[in-house]
Amino acid sequence: MNHLVPLDNLVAALSRLPGIGRRTAERMAMTLVQDRKGLMRILANALLEADDGIACCERCGNVTLTIKNPCDLCLQPRRDAQILCVVESPGDIMKIEESGGFQGRYHALMGRLSPMHGTGAADLRVDKLLRRIAEENIEEVLIALGTDVESDATASYLKEILATRAVKISRIAFGLPAGSAIEYSDSATLARAVSGRQKMD
Repeated sequence: MNHLVPLDNLVAALSRLPGIGRRTAERMAMTLVQDRKGLMRILANALLEADDGIACCERCGNVTLTIKNPCDLCLQPRRDAQILCVVESPGDIMKIEESGGFQGRYHALMGRLSPMHGTGAADLRVDKLLRRIAEENIEEVLIALGTDVESDATASYLKEILATRAVKISRIAFGLPAGSAIEYSDSATLARAVSGRQKMD
């Protein structure tokens, strides 16, 4: 079968998205090609509009409008400027903001240490983190990374390099999801819940 270069390029571009394998990318590409309602152009226009109008905040890494950089979260005077929550990606900032449980400022690393994917410390925004700690007089760094091996390694690395700074280092607690029962929890989650226990007032 002859390969159609534009179609191959579309499949290759779609398969670069996280969670999209080759087969899924092929199905998505065929759906776009066969659509007669202009979905291809709608998607293309939306991508171009996002490319022009959306950026990552130069300070914290959050998603923002290109005309609002630094972002609103960085400029809000009511936020606690002494505590910095370090996350992996802008998506994590959005999730924490939805929870309403944090009122400080953020710093997205834009990744995590991953030897398998060739991501080292130089690929993360660690230098910018250290500069911010010094320039913004940060008193506490809250590490809000996941519980997988790569996230744990990244958290340990951050703890190590921050140990020489005059800053408090903390990490989000891990435990049982709201509304869940102990009998349905895995052993690793239970172990973290026990070790991260808090005093009852």
